[in-house]
This record gives sequence, structure tokens and C-alpha cells, in this order.
Amino acid sequence: MTGLPSLLGALGLVALLFGLVSFMFALFGIPTELGWIMANLGVGTVLLATAAAMNVDGLRERMRSGEAKRASRYGSTAILTTLLSIGILGMLGFLAERYHVRWDWSEQKVHSLSDQTEKVLSGLDRDVEVVALFPPLDARPIRDLLDRYEYVSDRFRVVEFADPNARPDLLQKYQITPEQLGNGVLRISLGDESVEVSKVDEETVTNAMVKLSRTSEKTVYFLEGHNERAIEGEAASEKNGYSRAAEALRNENYNVEKLLLAAKGDVPDDADVVIIAGPTRLLLSQERSALHRYLGRGGAVMALVDPRAKTDLLEDLEQWGVEIGDDVVVDRQLAVFGRATTPFAQQYSTTHEITRDFRETTLFNMVRSVRANPDSGSSFSEIVFTGAESWAERDLDRFFSEGEAELGDDDLAGPVSIAIAGTIELSAAADGDDAESLPGRLVVVGDADFASNEMVDAYLNRDLFVNAVNWLLGDIEAIAVRPNTSRASRFQPTAEQFQRIRMLSLFVLPQLLAVLGVFTWWSRRHKNG
Repeated sequence: MTGLPSLLGALGLVALLFGLVSFMFALFGIPTELGWIMANLGVGTVLLATAAAMNVDGLRERMRSGEAKRASRYGSTAILTTLLSIGILGMLGFLAERYHVRWDWSEQKVHSLSDQTEKVLSGLDRDVEVVALFPPLDARPIRDLLDRYEYVSDRFRVVEFADPNARPDLLQKYQITPEQLGNGVLRISLGDESVEVSKVDEETVTNAMVKLSRTSEKTVYFLEGHNERAIEGEAASEKNGYSRAAEALRNENYNVEKLLLAAKGDVPDDADVVIIAGPTRLLLSQERSALHRYLGRGGAVMALVDPRAKTDLLEDLEQWGVEIGDDVVVDRQLAVFGRATTPFAQQYSTTHEITRDFRETTLFNMVRSVRANPDSGSSFSEIVFTGAESWAERDLDRFFSEGEAELGDDDLAGPVSIAIAGTIELSAAADGDDAESLPGRLVVVGDADFASNEMVDAYLNRDLFVNAVNWLLGDIEAIAVRPNTSRASRFQPTAEQFQRIRMLSLFVLPQLLAVLGVFTWWSRRHKNG
């Protein structure tokens, strides 16, 4: 077959081949456009029939010659090879469906579950049942996420995954209203308790399991009245506010409240942790005594104190065994965008529960040194350090007036400790009381900005803040590196976009290359002929 019939025949074979391959993909459950399959099969059949009709005499002549036998032999070999290849593909598809193995070769492990999620899944003592109701276009990324959970734990089971428009009976069965449904809903159940999630990502799914698995609610109080960072109101949503930090604790199923200690007279009995976030005014002596008594009866306090903060809390911290420097950490080598007073920290205590699993950076802004006094009798660990080239600048008058800083003899050379955690022994007795004393827990950080709205979601800042609260509460099993979607630099296509990309990469572009190859082959053959 030569000339135009050979071109039409080759193009017909290409169309039929890609039509059959597309059909095989559809059989193995890979979504493929039906119109694409039918168009290829139809066009291929028409082109082959046209080529045969244009070359009837040539075909008869070849059938009489020995060339037909050779073509038959080669054709049989090609058919057997094709059938064998299809059989191998089918067996691979069967094995892939039967035995699930996953690899994540991305740099940031964005296709793997976080350390926190794996800890939550490994700690399940009952089955978590999930019902997913989403339209087909939104279902694929959600299905992929749930598959990761099922792969890690047999306790996590997706019992229903359906299109709510096709299965309205499920809405009635699980009592899901149209308002709850929206664009789709994920119903997560543990025992008799359940929660509905509309924004589906790893963080929300894991937080939902945490809320369901924790039966007792613990209370975290944020001290107010001394210009601390706000957790409620208009100021809480500003860049220096703490609305996101408070929400991160609520996601751990902790109750978050404000505490005006001057009005209460003492720390409430239900206070599991008291957070003092960036005070800039003096505390009343009665408030300081109340905090002392609270720690003495086994309480837990987190103090976040900025450089040059006008607070007398420093006196109490020193009394409790904390050396908090009157300085500012400067790092010209390891700081964000070259701003020397906004340093990164990359060194952590590998033995303390709060930072034991940290492998990446945390970010601070205008942070002061915080160290343990070895002679205080308290048991503290220095847990976060700035870089080796940093130092704690103590000539603050020159630094703030002239903006100059150089490492001098009076400065503290790096790595500089900027956070400590430990236990202290204080008297719990008020005047005339003989209350029993218990060891209290204390975390001190030389910066309040790291957990502000502007910075809490940067790097591992949120993990440092929440892990510290977990440790203060005694929830050691909750300490983890949590999912942080802001760090995953990747394109998240919709289901429709993903299907288009797959069609282009698997079918359209390869077929275009095959067609171009046919034209190249035919033009060279026609030229030589």
C-alpha cells in the first residue's frame, strides 16, 4: 500500500490503537471521555475502510504473493504481543487494587499524613466511621485524602462515599440538612458522637477526630488587664492579635477563656493553664501573689515576654529560676529577608517533649534571651535556640537610638536560648493557710509576636505554641508536628482541571506525536518513492 492509502491506513491504525487503549483505561476505572473513545474508534474504522477501498487491486495482488504470508506471520506475532501486554497490564491493575503501597517522594512530604495525624490514628481504640457526600467534580481530592487515612489505620473506615444528588436517602438517614450540605459534607463519627465538616483538609479532619476522642474538656485562660495580646474583640483580629492562636487551641478541644485576675482575686479552680501573652503594664501585687499560689498548687503558666516590656512579671520569673535578659537577639546570617532582629531558630532540645520532633525552623520578631538559672533549684530545660552567628545585644540604648549593634564583651554570644520549659516548687499557701504544695509547670518565651496572627502560621510557630500548651496540660500524646498547608508549594487543581490535564498527558499529546510521526514517515517514503 503506497501513496495516499498508506497515509490513511497508518492514521486509521493510530486512531484505533488510541481508541482501544482509552477503552482499556476506562475498564480499569480510570475516568476517560466516552466521546474521545468513540471518536477514535469511528475515525480509525473510516480511515482504514477508505484506505482499503482505494487500494483493492493492490491488496488482491499481495494476497496472491508470499508477502501476505509474511504479513500474516508478523501480524500474528504483533497480536500475541499486544494480548500479552494487555494481560500484564491487567495483572498489574489487579495487584494494585488488591495490595496498596504508597510512596511520597515530594520534598515536603505533602502527600503524606502529618506526625500529629498518625499519632491520633494510632491512639484510636474505637472505629471512626466516615460518610462523604460530595458531587463528582469535588470528590477526587477528598477521596485521595481519605485513602491516606484508611491506609494508615484500620480503625478509620469510609462507610459511604456518594453524590448527594444521586443518594438523597443518605441525607435523610444521617439527618443532614441542606444548610449543612452546602457544596458537600463529611460526617465523622466515633461511637455515638459525630461532627460534620464542610471544609475538608487534613487539619479539619484530624481536629474533628481529636474533639471526638477527648471526653474531658480542659480550660486555658488568657490573662488580660495589662495590655496583653487580645483573643476576642476587634484587637484580636489585628496582626498582633491572638485570635488564631486561640482558635488553634480550640481545635485541640480546649476551652479558651479570658481572665481578669484583679476581679477574680485568685486563679479559678478550673484553670488548667494560664497564658500571659505580652504584658506591657504592671501587675497588682495581689495578682502576682495569685499566680504564685496557682503555681504552688500544681498550676501551669506560659509567659511570653517581649524585650523592654514594662512589666514587673520579670521579677517573679527571676524568683522562679528564669534568667530573662534585658537584650535583643541579633542575627545577620539567619534572619528573614536580612532583618537581623527577626531571626530564625533551627536548634532545639532533642530530649524535651515540646521540641523533640522539630526538624525545621521557627520565626521570631524582637526576641530576648531566656535561660535557666542553674542555682535556682528549679528543673528547667532550654528548648529553642537562635543561630550560631547570633548574639543577644545588651547595649539597648545605642541599639534603639542609633540602630547599631555589634557583638561586644558584655553581649551573650550565640546560639542564644530564647525559650525554656520546666517544673518549679513554690508554696501554695495564702496568709493563714497550710495548703499542700505541688510542682507547677512553667514555659517562658522571650517573644510574644511568634504566636500572633501575623506569624503563628509561619514555619513551626503554631506547633511550638500548641505543643507548649499540650505539655503544660500534661497531654504529652497530643504533642506533634501538625499539618501546615501554607508550607506546601503545589498546584491544587479542581477535579475538572485534573481530568483535563490527565487527558492531555495520557491521550491527546501522545496521539498528536503519533500522528506527526505518521506524517513524517509518509512524507519521507513518498519522497523516496
